[in-house]
Amino acid sequence: MTIFGKSVSEYVRFQKPILGFILVVAAARLLFSLVGVPASMVKYISLTASGLIGLVIVSIWVRTRGFGSYKQLLPLIAVQALVSQGFSAVAVALAVVTGKDNIFTLSEYGGRTWGHAGAHLVFASVAVTIIGWLIGSVILFVAKKLSSAGQGTIAPQGKAKAAGA
Repeated sequence: MTIFGKSVSEYVRFQKPILGFILVVAAARLLFSLVGVPASMVKYISLTASGLIGLVIVSIWVRTRGFGSYKQLLPLIAVQALVSQGFSAVAVALAVVTGKDNIFTLSEYGGRTWGHAGAHLVFASVAVTIIGWLIGSVILFVAKKLSSAGQGTIAPQGKAKAAGA
């Protein structure tokens, strides 16, 4: 299956380090809460912050690594959203099945219900994708403007402008 001329595996492969980072942060957040680290400390291990870092990086990489443009950015952000929200849904489902709350199921985060888990997969994934793509598009726009103003200093790999051109 291709999306905007690239396969799903190409989108995943392109941002593999970012997806790994998001998963490590999510796993650390869950594990620390499961071993009894107080939620007041675990909340600083932020899945939202890791997603924002990934958003900024991939928005710049799309330009600097010659992966595509705005339309390729959308599936990249969607994959990140599905990874982070999917992990959150699994963490909520784990709490529902075991009957033991974790950082993802505290009342201020939505509680321990199947509806909460489903909301991560359906509503949060869509919202994060749309909002992330809008923010990422602004970042990509700035990256494109900077590369034009810098005469190719941020040009895609293999497509650097010739000196004096």
